[in-house]
Amino acid sequence: MTVPSRSLDELCINTIRVLAADMAQKANSGHPGLPMGAAPMGYFLWLNHLVHDPSMPDWPDRDRFVLSPGHGSMLQYALMHLSGHELSLDDLKAFRQWGSRTPGHPEFRLTPGVEATTGPLGQGAANVVGMAIAERMLASRFNRPGHEIVDHFTWAIVSDGDLMEGISAEAASLAGQLRLGKLACLYDANDVSLDGPTSITFSAENVAQRYEAYGWHVQVVKDGDNDYEAIDGAIARCRAETSRPSLVIFKTTIGYGSPNKQGTSAAHGAPLGIDEVALTKKNLGWDPDKHFHIPPEAYARLRSAIERGKRAREDWQRRFAAYEKAFPQLAQEFRDTLAGKLPDGWDSALPVFQPGESQPTRNASGKALNAIARRVPWLVGGDADIGSSTKSYIHDGGWFDATNSSGRNIHFGVREHAMMAIANGMAYHGGVRPLVSTFFTFVDYMRPAIRVAALARLPVICVFSHDSLAVGEDGPTHQPVEQLASLRLMPNVKVVRPADPNESVEAWRWVMTYTDGPAILVFTRQNVPVIDRSRYAPASGLHRGAYVLADPANAPPQVILIATGSEVSLAIEAHERLAQEGLPTRVVSMPCWELFAQQPQAYRDEVLPPHIRRRVSVEAGVSFGWERWVGEQGVIVGVDRYGASAPGEVAMDKLGFNVQNVVEAVRRTLHSPRPAAS
Repeated sequence: MTVPSRSLDELCINTIRVLAADMAQKANSGHPGLPMGAAPMGYFLWLNHLVHDPSMPDWPDRDRFVLSPGHGSMLQYALMHLSGHELSLDDLKAFRQWGSRTPGHPEFRLTPGVEATTGPLGQGAANVVGMAIAERMLASRFNRPGHEIVDHFTWAIVSDGDLMEGISAEAASLAGQLRLGKLACLYDANDVSLDGPTSITFSAENVAQRYEAYGWHVQVVKDGDNDYEAIDGAIARCRAETSRPSLVIFKTTIGYGSPNKQGTSAAHGAPLGIDEVALTKKNLGWDPDKHFHIPPEAYARLRSAIERGKRAREDWQRRFAAYEKAFPQLAQEFRDTLAGKLPDGWDSALPVFQPGESQPTRNASGKALNAIARRVPWLVGGDADIGSSTKSYIHDGGWFDATNSSGRNIHFGVREHAMMAIANGMAYHGGVRPLVSTFFTFVDYMRPAIRVAALARLPVICVFSHDSLAVGEDGPTHQPVEQLASLRLMPNVKVVRPADPNESVEAWRWVMTYTDGPAILVFTRQNVPVIDRSRYAPASGLHRGAYVLADPANAPPQVILIATGSEVSLAIEAHERLAQEGLPTRVVSMPCWELFAQQPQAYRDEVLPPHIRRRVSVEAGVSFGWERWVGEQGVIVGVDRYGASAPGEVAMDKLGFNVQNVVEAVRRTLHSPRPAAS
């Protein structure tokens, strides 16, 4: 007997709800409320609107889908399983277990078909803005009349918590300004958070008016639980709106179907409980004694969308074949772009700076960036309103805005957090290599998104200037001291602080080949002298994280000076003065701790011989962490306080970054087995 359409839709939606309840209960962990409440919008999106092909989940012109409230991951896993993705029922039963492909929050690269790592609220809502930007950039670069090979949509489900986070407001404001018409957010407005109703903190505000003010196309579905026609129609209208991003507000009931917990915070952050799961199943017409039960009709209904996705993918492949025939060079560039393949000679025009010159390393960085950008068209950039100061503009790239989709520079405005998360979205999407830029002290505004980039191994390039106390008169609010140490604490983040203009060039040469996570490039505002490489080691040593820059002429070193950034020149001066006094020292430039730590032990012992325990580190930042490299008999020349408003050279001198203090630190290593930090 044929099941009526309305009843079949309800059966499928309830299948998702019951799966969510069973997954959380079996794991004895999870958030079943959101999947149970958002099941209708998720179902209609995946059934009728999301263009995807489970047999080839990474084909380039697929739609992107991001579940921003990642705690509701059961919704995505259930939809993926029912829609034919490579996610079995056993995978659902292993929800939140060690080694499973169904972790508590969706993880990029771990589960085929998951487009973004989500969970920290607001991140996904910003990621999708980056995905939509990347789609438009690639369409502008590669599409030709009659040959549109980039033409897809970006969808997100967002929650009350997502829209409370400030990052979502930053991202939504920018998306409205850019008129990202191929972006839609489906808002699960259930008015409940972990601690109870959101009316105290959030739902009393008019979210619809707020997003309309941002420039979004806004719809409201008053019954997001049962008005199937309104739900499906609202989603369809998102795709029809091409000039603005879309927000659909679905008023839903958290934990829908649970007799005693629906609509309450009790359905949010914990399994319903064995008895309540049984009552929920009975309430929804399910056998309470069956677990992970999926009616064959539900499989058939949702897997009917497989053929729609397969046809879309095959149609794209035919269109790409025609495109390749008409534009063979462009087609190859498209493939190379998606693969991130660097063109031949991409680094052939990088500048070389001569001894006697002196300039901020931010300037050298800007010159290197632009030499690369002229040869690597998929390198794109953006800044938090200060690119002219960080020297992060791509000079010939133009501005990406609502009227110019071919621009390679994005003016993010003063939105550091959203900037990084949007760049993450661009990296998730693929086809562009994003860089972002601001003053180094403001990395703290970006840290949550940097952490997600590290977790997801996204190759976002972060360009920071104004790296130390030498910022000067702006004072301690703008003088970073703890930022280097704090970023070095983050797994899978590479922090690079070049010593001079030529090391800055090498930092760019390295970073373009590094794609396994975010890279932090930190540059000076003040002038730094070009190190004479005819006397000292070549700057290419940067690629190994640390290298011997200078050794004594006629004797083995007694003390090793280790420095980063502009302080390397200070270490060289101390080395030369001590040589005149008959004390032989080695100078090691250590631009990247993480790269050095990855080198073979033999190389590390060559640079820092274990038998030379008398070591001095010199860095205009907190001393924390340097014990790793200088050991118990070392001295750390650092600054364990905030800075001061004064000319940069005065601030550095007063806080101990001068030749005399470094020389005295070296001398102390000779007289104390365990010298104190300086």
